[in-house]
Formats: sequence, C-alpha cells, structure tokens
Amino acid sequence: MSAHTEVLSCATTSCAFNNGGCTALAITMAGSEGKASCGTFLKLDARGGVSGTTGTVGACQRLECAHNEDLLCTAGKITVSDTATCATFEVR
Repeated sequence: MSAHTEVLSCATTSCAFNNGGCTALAITMAGSEGKASCGTFLKLDARGGVSGTTGTVGACQRLECAHNEDLLCTAGKITVSDTATCATFEVR
C-alpha cells in the first residue's frame, strides 16, 4: 500500500482547494454507494490550502472501492473530475 495517494489532477475549478491543482493537504473521498466524490470540495470565492503542494487522499469512505484498504486509498494516484467525483473509483 502506498503511504500517500496523490491527487494527480482535479478538474473541479470551482473548489477553493483547486489552485492550479489540489492544494489540500489531504482530501476525504466520500459520496454514496457506487459513486465516490470529494468530501473536501468547498465552493468559495477564495483559494486555500498550501501553495506548491500536491493534495493527497487522507481517507476513503467508499468501502466498495477496489482501492480501499482499511479506509485508506491504495491507488498510486487518483484523478478528480469536474463534478468532484473520483475518476479512479472502481467497484470491487
């Protein structure tokens, strides 16, 4: 298992943590059964996070995802779509 799963890209430009890429230290993948979405998504007229960093997945709440082991993401990298969904999500 990878120590940290990197957010390779995030197309959700309306998120306050997307400043040329994900700048949140760690995101939570939440959502509903069969769909993983970024629980850290925050729509504000401001940009936050840590500039110069690449976000990582801190926790994954999607137990049915093939990349979830002990509530952590085991994928090497993930991508987040413009609708804040995890494009790397795979049902077991």
